[in-house]
Amino acid sequence: MKPYPGIHNRGTIKRIYNYRLSRSRRIVENVFGILCAVFRVFRKAIPLKPATCEIVTMTCVYLHNFLRRNKQSRAIYTPPGTFDYQDSEYNIIEGFWRREIGPHNSMLDLQPIARHPPLAATVVRDQFAEYFISPEGSVPWQNSHA
Repeated sequence: MKPYPGIHNRGTIKRIYNYRLSRSRRIVENVFGILCAVFRVFRKAIPLKPATCEIVTMTCVYLHNFLRRNKQSRAIYTPPGTFDYQDSEYNIIEGFWRREIGPHNSMLDLQPIARHPPLAATVVRDQFAEYFISPEGSVPWQNSHA
């Protein structure tokens, strides 16, 4: 998914969509970053058959979820400061996992590609944007952050 280009006024549908997309990407980066830091198999290409690679990946995901399951193991496995988070002024504070995997890791920043998205992708993005402002897709704190 691509964000809407440009700068949008607070509370607009495009601003809310871009914020929610950015937030979900940050969550995925945090989880995968922690998996890389803990399970070093993810730091480079995995030299296994795809089916075996899928088993290894799912096993690591299950272990991650198991370790995050209760307060005691969560405090040891992912203590405060492990994940990226947003401070009160909406600045992103990087989590400890980024230092663990270091600057020379296999996680590359996405490079912007200047091109117009296909019509089908634009329609899907607009549907997500509409969903995010609907009663079913909204969150209580949405208007204060978007």
